[in-house]
Amino acid sequence: MTASFSIDAPPADPRFAQEPPGVLFGLPMPMAQALALHGEGIGDDRAQVRMAFQPMFANSRQQAHGGAIAALLDCALAAAVRAHDPAAHGVATIDLTLHFVAATSGDLVARALCERRGRSISFARGEVRGGDGTLVALATGTFKLVPRTPGQ
Repeated sequence: MTASFSIDAPPADPRFAQEPPGVLFGLPMPMAQALALHGEGIGDDRAQVRMAFQPMFANSRQQAHGGAIAALLDCALAAAVRAHDPAAHGVATIDLTLHFVAATSGDLVARALCERRGRSISFARGEVRGGDGTLVALATGTFKLVPRTPGQ
């Protein structure tokens, strides 16, 4: 039997329901398009991001590459940090620590929680699970909130 996420699912936010590829919770991000990232929920200091499996981001065993998993977690944790007002803030990653637990192929889902938000520095944790619920990776990160100006 596989376990479920240790972080509750974030609420769905209708503002981001129909985002085009390359936009993640209101932020234009070409990497999100390249990695096929899709924001599934944000709010209450939490975020959930799905990454569709793409063979070009697989390792030699045709499983999700660790670098792609790291990028997924970076984006999910960063989204959780700005979940209080997603359109008003971007973030810069200061530190990201990952622990790879299991290998998998197929779509991956990351869920993240902002543990503490300061005036400019925030801390988050998250996890990635495979489609069958297998825990794939864990992460913690430190992020700097960056206010956005109109047009950014």
